[in-house]
Amino acid sequence: MTMTMTTTRIEDEAGLFEPTRPVQDARRRWFRRSVAGVAVAGALLGLATAMMGNANYSDAYVGGQLERQRITFKAADAPTDEERKAPCVVANAGKPLTTGKQAECYANDFIGTHIRGIGRGKTYAELEDVKTGLVARIATAQANSDPDLPKLQKELADLNIQRDTLFKAEMLRGALLTSFGFSSLGEKAGQAATLAYGGAALVGVLSLAGMVYGRRSSKA
Repeated sequence: MTMTMTTTRIEDEAGLFEPTRPVQDARRRWFRRSVAGVAVAGALLGLATAMMGNANYSDAYVGGQLERQRITFKAADAPTDEERKAPCVVANAGKPLTTGKQAECYANDFIGTHIRGIGRGKTYAELEDVKTGLVARIATAQANSDPDLPKLQKELADLNIQRDTLFKAEMLRGALLTSFGFSSLGEKAGQAATLAYGGAALVGVLSLAGMVYGRRSSKA
């Protein structure tokens, strides 16, 4: 009897006995799930590749567009006291503007500072209301031969110059912030691609391990 038990153990360890039906079914399920997992890993890999391509395109496009503007931050000894209050302006002193993050800094902390000074806290649209009121006053002064007419006309001329400068500044600021927004989307796409690559690798490894475990189910 001892010899029979020993022989059975040896045959079992050598794989001479066929697995029981429940074991075969379990292995089949493992194999099917593993095949599905490989498909999911492939899908994740394709998605990650597409997102990384978008991220690279965004980075190259934004960088190329900003380089064409030929904008350079003021040298370290050039910023005004108000400009020095922005850490990013100081950190980028003397550097060319080529990245989305730099565009955000230049738009908000450099141009934004000057916009507040030019408009005295008012936007281009708000200055339009000021101009409308001033034009009405000039019309009244002309009708009444008011001696203050030359003064009012000079105020209007100065206001038009102020509005024109403010308009150009706000347009440039808006364009730079658009570049920043586009680059931020690209950066997030790159981060998502990295996670998708990691997920594809993990699912792929687990699926291959499951296929190795369940490959014997094909015998049934």
